[in-house]
Amino acid sequence: MTKLPNQETIDAWALLLRSQQSVLAAVEHDLKAAGFPPLSWYDILLELKRASPRLLTARELEKEVLLPQYNISRLLDRLEKAGYLLREASPDDGRANLLRMTEDGRALLKRMWPAYGVAIQRRMGDRLSSTEITSLAAVLRRLVDRKAST
Repeated sequence: MTKLPNQETIDAWALLLRSQQSVLAAVEHDLKAAGFPPLSWYDILLELKRASPRLLTARELEKEVLLPQYNISRLLDRLEKAGYLLREASPDDGRANLLRMTEDGRALLKRMWPAYGVAIQRRMGDRLSSTEITSLAAVLRRLVDRKAST
C-alpha cells in the first residue's frame, strides 16, 4: 500500500492551493482595475509570442499555458473576436488550426506587462524577502520537475 501524507504535508498542500487561488485572484483584480482583460488572455498571447515564428495548434498551446484552461476553445474564440489572434488552417492536419498572434495582440501583451509585473511584485515580491523568494522558487521547481514525477 502507498504511504499516506502526514498532517504537515496535508496542511502544506492546502496552503499551496489557497495561496495560488488568493494570489491569482488578487492579480486578476489588479489587471481588471487597470482596464485589462483576464490574465488568461495574457498567458495565451505570451505563449504564442514565445513560440514565434512557429505557430501552435490549440492542443499545443494548452500544454504550454500556465493557467488552467478548461475550455481553451472559447477563450481562443474571444481572443479572435477581439482581434488579438488569427486561426489558419494547418497544412499538415486538416482538423487543426494554427494560431497566429496579430499586431493588436502583440500591442496588448506589451501594454499589459507593466500592470501585470506591478501586480506580481505587489502580491508576492513585496510580501516575501529575496531569500524567501529564492527558497520558494527552489521548492516549487522540485514540485514541477517532470523527471522527478515519473
